[in-house]
Amino acid sequence: MLFVIFTLLGFYGARWRRGDLSKLHEWALAGRRLGTFLAWFLIGADVYTAYTFVAVPSGMFASGALYFYAVPYVATTFMVAMITMPVLWKWSRERGYVTAADMVADRFSNRILAALVALTGIVAELPYIALQIIGMQAVLGIMLLGVTSNVTLVSDVALTVSFVILAAFTFTSGLRGATLGAVLKDALIFLSLISLIIIVPLKFGGFSSAFADAQAFASALSAKHITWLSTGVTNLKPTAALEAGYTTLWVGSALALFLYPHAVNGSLSASGRRQLALSNALLPIYGIGLAILALLGLLVYSDPVAMGLLSKFPLSARGIYSIPALAVSSLPGWFAGVVLLGIFIGGLVPAAIMAIAQANLLTRNIIRPLRPEMNSETETRIAKWASVIFKFVALGFVFIVPATYAIQLQLLGGIIILQTLPSVFLGLVTRRLNGYALTAGLLVGLASGIYMVEVANKFGPLSTSLLSMSGYLIWIGLLALVLNVTISVILSLPTLMHRR
Repeated sequence: MLFVIFTLLGFYGARWRRGDLSKLHEWALAGRRLGTFLAWFLIGADVYTAYTFVAVPSGMFASGALYFYAVPYVATTFMVAMITMPVLWKWSRERGYVTAADMVADRFSNRILAALVALTGIVAELPYIALQIIGMQAVLGIMLLGVTSNVTLVSDVALTVSFVILAAFTFTSGLRGATLGAVLKDALIFLSLISLIIIVPLKFGGFSSAFADAQAFASALSAKHITWLSTGVTNLKPTAALEAGYTTLWVGSALALFLYPHAVNGSLSASGRRQLALSNALLPIYGIGLAILALLGLLVYSDPVAMGLLSKFPLSARGIYSIPALAVSSLPGWFAGVVLLGIFIGGLVPAAIMAIAQANLLTRNIIRPLRPEMNSETETRIAKWASVIFKFVALGFVFIVPATYAIQLQLLGGIIILQTLPSVFLGLVTRRLNGYALTAGLLVGLASGIYMVEVANKFGPLSTSLLSMSGYLIWIGLLALVLNVTISVILSLPTLMHRR
């Protein structure tokens, strides 16, 4: 019933705050008319994704404190948003930008760089959308236990139907439909969080019991499993290596989030610069919720019923089911259904926003430069169909990572999108860098980042994004960014000296 309400809200978006949906800024940015609280809900939906509900708790379940980096990361990234997004919003309103790549093209007068930034954004979103799909699979997997012997088939059918519905109302309503869905999703999620953080500790003995049970569980595993669960780090006590990994994940991820096209898209939909700043100031409330969810990834160890449910899944996939299992085991059936729907549409809504952002980049910064005569109706029509296609292309990424380490999908996207920082964030403060130098730096950053990911994973399945260097674990995104910035600045020196 709640999913039907969610669907109706999505389609109603086409009629809500009516605008000419044949124009790209009306379809993709909701006419730039979202006030403080609607922008807060929408940008919060960008942040509160399956990354929050499934990936972070799963990482905590499998490896403990290393993945708690997400808490300071989210706190810090809102500071980055406060500094950068109001400036980008102002220029976008004045100059008609729809994407960050529009700003790059204008600031550096370089279409090749803008197209490369756009392509990087499109690719970076694909593993992030795949992460949303994994979150929805976790909900369906828990719901279908004991209901059918063919969980995979029924789950796949349910996912396909859900994505068809999502694609239909995204095509029809654009960002308006996603905004209304975000309001429903966030209401359900905050209700769920408050309930779980009160009920579970009272019912099962709190965090002291959870830590003790987690230690006993880890001790009972074979050495092989302990090594795998800790991403190859057998000593989980605080060490210089882990502290370096924690810190670089925190800092690098904080710099990356508001480079993602969906985060930019949500920010540019605000009705005013002050409204955007106020909505950003309220975003730390979501950070509190993320911290609670992360801790629930450990609290599940204190719940024997939830652990029994997890035992029905392969060891390598149990982490992603931790929060759904905790909801089912500790809440009344009807309320567990509410929580599970919140998690499910918590994947659908961000997937819609991400696909819209990808479509914007494709039409505005790749196709339009090749077809400058294209009218606004054609541009919007292409964007609508592209948003449908991107959702289903992302399905392919689901199969490249062990499910418990689904967080690596988001980190892979972060490694890729972080390489646009010199062009986008530095472009907000200076236009003195050379566009071709920035292009070279971006290409070096992407190539080196992908190569280091392969080396760190020994050219096998994706299970880590940290590279060991002199005994320290460093997030690959920052290493690639250092190379990127170095190349960009060195090659820009002739331009900088000439302008001086």
